[in-house]
Amino acid sequence: MKKYILTFTALLTVSVAFAQSSANARNILDKAYSTYENSKGIRMVFNVTTTDEKGTAYQVQKGTALAKGNKFKIEMPTIDTWFDGKTQWVLMKDINEVNINNPSNEEIASISPLALLSMYKTGYTLNAPVSKTINGKSAFVIDMTPTAGKSDFKKVSVSIDKKTSTVLQVDIILKDGMKNKIDIGDYNANYNFPDSEFVFDKDNHKGVEIVDLR
Repeated sequence: MKKYILTFTALLTVSVAFAQSSANARNILDKAYSTYENSKGIRMVFNVTTTDEKGTAYQVQKGTALAKGNKFKIEMPTIDTWFDGKTQWVLMKDINEVNINNPSNEEIASISPLALLSMYKTGYTLNAPVSKTINGKSAFVIDMTPTAGKSDFKKVSVSIDKKTSTVLQVDIILKDGMKNKIDIGDYNANYNFPDSEFVFDKDNHKGVEIVDLR
């Protein structure tokens, strides 16, 4: 479960020797961050492709993410996650159980779309943006290498649409050798979600066992 949350995935993420190139990369990421931060609600459809350290690819996981500020909801085939800014609900569909907890600031920094999109601001070395075609669109691809030894990530590559300043793709290499590629097929920033969208509603999930870990 952790690797899927770490990869929403994003959902969704960024040296004096490279001062000029880092500045260009930072400007591009600033625009993408601003697009998210200024929206009243974003809906993203994504696919996650996971490859283990031996090169074995797992079945593609499809999902949808709804986000507003530091609130989000992530829907995937086996797990749904809600976060209302304080409390998190994780519904494990295969066992019909939802776990409730109040994650720490450090924990939520790894799963909040807003926190992930802002991670480039500190603790990462940014390479110069490279122009590529990603999923049929013209994009800037920026490689980010963490400077902090405690990061779960070894390397992150973010592809930003040149026209819309939205995220098209994220490639993540974890320290254990696992690789995750997140392709975003639909990014719509025109939603105005009510706060209730980011709260688990037990009335809509009859029969689900609730485990309160707070």
